[in-house]
Amino acid sequence: MANARDIQLDALRAIAVTMVMYSHFYAAGGSSFWGHIGVRLFFVLSGFLITRLLLEARSAATFEAGPALRSFYIRRALRIFPPYFAVLGFVWLFDLEQSRGSLVWHALYLSNFWYALRNDWNPWVLCHFWSLSIEEQFYIAWPLVVLLVPYRRFEQICIGVIALSLAYRFYWPVTANPALARDLLPPASMDALASGALLACWRSRGAGLPQWMRLGWPAFAAAFLMIEWFVPAPPDPTLEWARWLLLQVLPLVPLIVIVAACSRGLGGIPGRVAELPPLLALGRISYGVYLYHPILLSLAIKSQPWIPLNVSEQGAGRFLVASSATIVVAAISWLVFERPLNSLKRHFPYVRQARAGHAGWFARPAQAYPGGSPDGRAPSLDLPRTDARP
Repeated sequence: MANARDIQLDALRAIAVTMVMYSHFYAAGGSSFWGHIGVRLFFVLSGFLITRLLLEARSAATFEAGPALRSFYIRRALRIFPPYFAVLGFVWLFDLEQSRGSLVWHALYLSNFWYALRNDWNPWVLCHFWSLSIEEQFYIAWPLVVLLVPYRRFEQICIGVIALSLAYRFYWPVTANPALARDLLPPASMDALASGALLACWRSRGAGLPQWMRLGWPAFAAAFLMIEWFVPAPPDPTLEWARWLLLQVLPLVPLIVIVAACSRGLGGIPGRVAELPPLLALGRISYGVYLYHPILLSLAIKSQPWIPLNVSEQGAGRFLVASSATIVVAAISWLVFERPLNSLKRHFPYVRQARAGHAGWFARPAQAYPGGSPDGRAPSLDLPRTDARP
């Protein structure tokens, strides 16, 4: 039976992708506020779930780094590549928004570098691929860290990655250049991904959130909302940089707390809301929703003469038509295309099953040994297997 902790993480995916659709379809002036929060939430979730899976694999008595890495990359490819390259094929076939010239960059998961180097969001129909490229770059490197470095150093590495990401942001006041590169290059998102990984590390050793985080997250959230809603962007580059820095950093603590709470399972009314079937269904197809939503928007705009609602501008008509079309296409994609391929992952377990009668003293649960398993591996997470992607 599915575990309530992971069920509620599906609800977070649904909320995150709804924020993105609201930002792209409805928000006045195309405001990126909610979309930014939605993407940062996705990053924290990905960092947490991927790291949790890998630490759980590392805690197994039959763990071997080579097979675990191979299985990880194959499972990621089965989940991510088919719909991703189907979208690229569709865009190439119809040359949506004159996108063919950049398709090689997107196919190599270098979309973030394409837009950063050009300092321009064209072609806009693929601009959301920047975040998918960031995640793929993370997926390539991070498993090597989780599975190969000494476990006792892992928390320090997570904190170091967060610190380096924060330090990266201090480069921009030197250049006084608010270019897209400051948001799109990998270091700009490593703090959110590593924050999720740090949460997984704490969970792996049975630790809770630090007290300052549990008690202080409302202040971080309030400060973020105050700056976003009431402090306009100043013309002075230095002040603009400071505002941008705060808007990047302040949401991290509330997002970590939210992911931590849902991963343990919210109770009461919040828990019942987080387990509403429509919300969970949207969470399961959220990858497809995120992947397809600008494509459906482009097609809706081209079809404006046959649509009675106004889809050519931000607003209720665009949100209703584009969101509905996106959810329908994503649901069909999940049922017909993605889920059958996803089922193949069962052939690629992270760890081999121990043969009966040969497990020996390694078969005892890792929790029986202080600080982890007797060979120094990560302690067992005692959590169900799940994938970072819905």
